[in-house]
Amino acid sequence: MIFDHFPNIKGLIIDMDGVLWHDTEPIGNLAGIFEQIRNLDLRFILATNNATRNVEEYLDKLANFGIHLEPEQVINTSQATGLFLQEKFPSGTTIYVVGTPSLKKMLQSYGFRIAERYSPEVEIVIASLDFSLTYEKLSDASLLIQSGCEFIGTNPDVTLPTPQGFIPGAGTIVRALEVASGRKATIIGKPEPLLYEIALKRLGTQPEETLAIGDRLETDIAGAQAAEIHTALVLSGASTMEQARHFPQPPDMIANNLLELVT
Repeated sequence: MIFDHFPNIKGLIIDMDGVLWHDTEPIGNLAGIFEQIRNLDLRFILATNNATRNVEEYLDKLANFGIHLEPEQVINTSQATGLFLQEKFPSGTTIYVVGTPSLKKMLQSYGFRIAERYSPEVEIVIASLDFSLTYEKLSDASLLIQSGCEFIGTNPDVTLPTPQGFIPGAGTIVRALEVASGRKATIIGKPEPLLYEIALKRLGTQPEETLAIGDRLETDIAGAQAAEIHTALVLSGASTMEQARHFPQPPDMIANNLLELVT
């Protein structure tokens, strides 16, 4: 199906949540799907806005579904946030993180110190999906942002798909802090271009040789369009066919799921 639309495609940038799985439930036979992608001689990178896991944890999750990848084939917004901060702030800068232990560990690996409570030493507040969110964390983060700290959101996704339905995502927490602090966050993930720029470098492809596959119009598709990458929406996650029809710039391709795209 891909080559019917774009015969010159050499690489794929594939989202994860809503494309490969709903939380712990795979969408189709993932091992067989990726075997088909390899049979098509397509390079690929998995690029997700989800910052709740680090790369090693994603590799383990993929291995449980029969997909064995190299670390360079997975990128998420915890990595992208670390790279973004490294360019702007010196090693040892203190940050406050509303997020998972895996996100904190990733940011520490980039040389940043983590404050567990409100502290005048904090220079940056990172907001992401936090499964242990408390009012205390929101209060500390809001007060720090109001005091002048840099305010970073890993991604704007307001929901996250699960087998039971959609649950609040990182964007819900980011928006809560924006309302409480009166400040807008700098967003790292899609639809901002950084994830796609990193993915293109790793793939070694040009935008016109690359297809981005995602389930969310306002992040996956809009971000790829801004980067001038071809787009394919799968209907196995967040966005619907009706929403795609009314999207300002509809995706180049629409399929029910990833398997349909690669067969």
